[in-house]
Amino acid sequence: MSDTPAHRIEDLAHLSGATVRTIRAYQDRGLLPRPERRGRANIYTDTHLVRLRQIADLLDRGYGLASIKELLEAYDSGRGLGGILGLVAEVDGPWTDEEAVRISRAELDARFGGTPDEAAVAEAVELGVLEPVPGDDGTFLVPSPQELAVAAELYAAGVPLSAISGHLRELRGQVEHIAARFLEFTTEHVFARYLAGPHQPTDRDAAEAASLVRRLRPLAQQTVDAELARAMRTLAVRHLRQHLGSGETSDGRRASRSVSVPEETMRAVEGLVGAERAAEFFVLAAEREVRARALDALTSNGQPPVDLDEEG
Repeated sequence: MSDTPAHRIEDLAHLSGATVRTIRAYQDRGLLPRPERRGRANIYTDTHLVRLRQIADLLDRGYGLASIKELLEAYDSGRGLGGILGLVAEVDGPWTDEEAVRISRAELDARFGGTPDEAAVAEAVELGVLEPVPGDDGTFLVPSPQELAVAAELYAAGVPLSAISGHLRELRGQVEHIAARFLEFTTEHVFARYLAGPHQPTDRDAAEAASLVRRLRPLAQQTVDAELARAMRTLAVRHLRQHLGSGETSDGRRASRSVSVPEETMRAVEGLVGAERAAEFFVLAAEREVRARALDALTSNGQPPVDLDEEG
């Protein structure tokens, strides 16, 4: 008599968390081996239980049933499933060092002025900034404490909550576009060799790809951080210059004003001193020209030029 545990379909459903109907549907689609027939009973083993847990895990990771069938067929043919699941786990893993925290409704209200704002909370939940904790109406999970802290600082600076939410929606769309382009770029130039072909990658291919994901993961954020810093520096200076470009100072004097510079001249100056120092270059060049003209005026007040070699 076999020592292999035997399960009826009802027992298998209970152990796996799947319904009897789902188990039969998996059998019909070729995802689950047929049961062994013993007399008049269909008998399932732990092999079926393991397979059901594999299917549930892949479904949780976002795979469709057709893709799961292909993966399981690769596993059954000896090509292995471990490498693929390792790659999937690497991609599914956290892309940030932040850890989610909990915040009570009272703490949340206190951070945003002390007055409850149901509409703002509902919008924050919709955006995923807050996640309700099941069974605890007075507590929220905060996936990104950093993001909530930024919102609190902006609110303290006088930005309305509706404007903060609108800005986040706009920013999220732009950042998702950047992320999509980065994925397209790395897929084309890095991962194409692992994804090409009619079959799933081997365990070795998947392990190499997972290692690359670990190495490349921080690059997207590092690139965006560097470019955001550059853009903020350039645009902030330009923005401030525009706002200070006309009008008078508090003591009645004219403030600095904007001056149009030909594009070719601007490119030449930026080539000499860099974009971040172009404005400083123009100021110093103008001051030098003003001083030179002042000196010219002082030395040409109708007096003949002085001959420094003349004696006496």
